[in-house]
Amino acid sequence: MSADTDPSAISARTDAYFNRTKDIVGKFGDARVTYALFLRRPVVSAAGLMLNWLRAVAKARHADFDIEVMHAEGAWVGAGEPLVYITGSFLDLVDLETILLQKLGACCVAAHNAFQMCAALPKVAFLAMDARHCAGAEMQEMMAYAACVGSRAAQREGAVGFIGNANDATAHYFGASRGLGTMPHALIGYAGSTLRAAEMFEATYPGEKMTVLVDYFGREISDALAVCRRFPAMAAAGELSFRLDTHGGRFLEGLDPQASYAVLEQRVPGALRRYRSQSELRYLIGTGVSAAAIWHLRAALDDAGFSAARIVASSGFGVEKCSVMADARAPIDVVGTGSFIPDQWGETYATADIVAYDGKPMVKIGREFLLRPGVG
Repeated sequence: MSADTDPSAISARTDAYFNRTKDIVGKFGDARVTYALFLRRPVVSAAGLMLNWLRAVAKARHADFDIEVMHAEGAWVGAGEPLVYITGSFLDLVDLETILLQKLGACCVAAHNAFQMCAALPKVAFLAMDARHCAGAEMQEMMAYAACVGSRAAQREGAVGFIGNANDATAHYFGASRGLGTMPHALIGYAGSTLRAAEMFEATYPGEKMTVLVDYFGREISDALAVCRRFPAMAAAGELSFRLDTHGGRFLEGLDPQASYAVLEQRVPGALRRYRSQSELRYLIGTGVSAAAIWHLRAALDDAGFSAARIVASSGFGVEKCSVMADARAPIDVVGTGSFIPDQWGETYATADIVAYDGKPMVKIGREFLLRPGVG
């Protein structure tokens, strides 16, 4: 028996009133019940981790659960629509609700976010960088799995989607054996210059593609060009990328509000006429990694003869920012993001209700929509 299915571990993590109900049912007699699991907002179905755990518990308890999955993994699910019906012994199921809901809600909302991001930028590859923002290993696995499910849903509609993630532990969800990534800001500080950090990386990992962070010293353009000139063959082969992670408190090198307006007016003038909020305007021409900043770096690389060098953008690339970048046709090759993690955790709360006892439809008033069609 694994730690995940150990009875004492389940009991310790389960709400007390479910444990008390288990005791009461054990005293007065079991019933066969059907649970409906749902969320109150639209999501993308990502129930796989929950279902794997439920089946493992069933095996450990020698229980027979009838599991009816209502939506394929990666399918869009409307608010209030049951994702899964689970039928079985009340005694075996009642103490599982807390953990089932933990494993369902956040995954489905994060998968929905990941799908929308990939769909907004269908020609851009994504790298999942969520682990550093997760509250431990279990959440890390849930968010990586969710990104994988949302990505595959977008890929079925023609998007590039997520090509990998930033650590080895969950790389298998993206069909990889290891995480991707080359250097953090810490390495550049250690090296003393962006160019020297690139040289150190190349000396340690010769022949590997390289992504260089260029915002540490606030010389995104100058340092990117210096690295290209030092490694011209890599730049020409498309094996050299530059990651923009410019701090939101300043503009990219060579830009200010007026210059940012000018860049977008030259490249995509319509984008400035279509913004609908201050946050969208900030993503277009504001500080940090804006559409203007990405266009500015692309122009500098192209003008210097390094048109094959690639751009990786990071820093707050959630659904809204991806949509703005799509409208501005920002020349991004890869987006590094963990912003598919839900912003409003209350939206991730999944709910379970029993909808039948010993085959008789019954649910609390107001939840009749959970009953199976044509029943009750």
